[in-house]
Amino acid sequence: MNAPDPIHTGDVPQVQRNERPARAGGRRGAPAVRIPRRSLHGILLLDKPIGLSSNDALQKVKRIFKAEKAGHTGTLDPLATGLLPICFGAATKFSQVSLDADKAYTATLKLGQTTVGGDREGEVVLERPVQVDEAMLAAACARFTGAIDQLPPMHSALKKDGKALYEYARAGIEVERPTRTVTIHSIDMLSWDPVGHHLTIHVRCTKGTYIRTLAEDIGEVLGCGAHLAALRRTGSGTLSINDVVSLEALADMDEAQRDALLRSPDCLLTEWPEVRLNAEDAARFLTGLRRRIKLPDHPAVRVYGPEPTAFLGSGHITAGELIADRLLSPIEVQALMTT
Repeated sequence: MNAPDPIHTGDVPQVQRNERPARAGGRRGAPAVRIPRRSLHGILLLDKPIGLSSNDALQKVKRIFKAEKAGHTGTLDPLATGLLPICFGAATKFSQVSLDADKAYTATLKLGQTTVGGDREGEVVLERPVQVDEAMLAAACARFTGAIDQLPPMHSALKKDGKALYEYARAGIEVERPTRTVTIHSIDMLSWDPVGHHLTIHVRCTKGTYIRTLAEDIGEVLGCGAHLAALRRTGSGTLSINDVVSLEALADMDEAQRDALLRSPDCLLTEWPEVRLNAEDAARFLTGLRRRIKLPDHPAVRVYGPEPTAFLGSGHITAGELIADRLLSPIEVQALMTT
């Protein structure tokens, strides 16, 4: 529901603050036994459950994998479920690509009720009769496709003067905030319940789109008001909800089964052109040196060595030169090749 925040690295001390460290022999005052951490590199597609914040889900995954470094890309509110990419190790270098990618959501709107905060967790402040048909619903959705201006909700993580908007909202203070332009690529009606007044839609949009604001705006156009009753993220760039795994399933797997779920970091870059270098040029590229290349200019490319699995990093091509942007270390390249 909220716009994606910058990546939360989840880098905390080896013993998580919400975990009680084991003690040798169980004796009070005995030295704490540190949880061993592993160096992992890759991306896990998690199905975030309802009721957990994105950071809570991240910490659970990090503990299950015993990972040294992990972060998520694109915050989902506790009310929301669905696709939450978790980046381990070297994959965190490319997390911004996922943050900037288009998103897809399945959203259920409750028509006839306006709530504080725009979702089902807020108190109902206004009820109006619902007198709509499917043609009116389709027309209302169509009004919000294309480039639109949205006013960020007060119950959001955006900051003003170093303070999150939801902190002002909880104190009963409404502050001025500028509108932002987003693009709704499509809104497809999936179902309409004329008895319970629930409308379910599928939305494809650019990053930073507030689905709860979209729900409220559709309700106002219909003249009955609406709030967001449920939200599930189904896509982020080329990543799909079809490939997610739940926390419960992860907990039931052994280490090898969990590790087999990790995708190479370049899965975030599949829409970018591929550049493949010979061994000599690959070694020099990894040091940050520019390479002359017979390829057209392009603002973003993914770069590989001579072996099929040797992903080296990202770069761009300007005036016939391949220029590095984000590089893996030789250790990270080798780790990905042997995984």
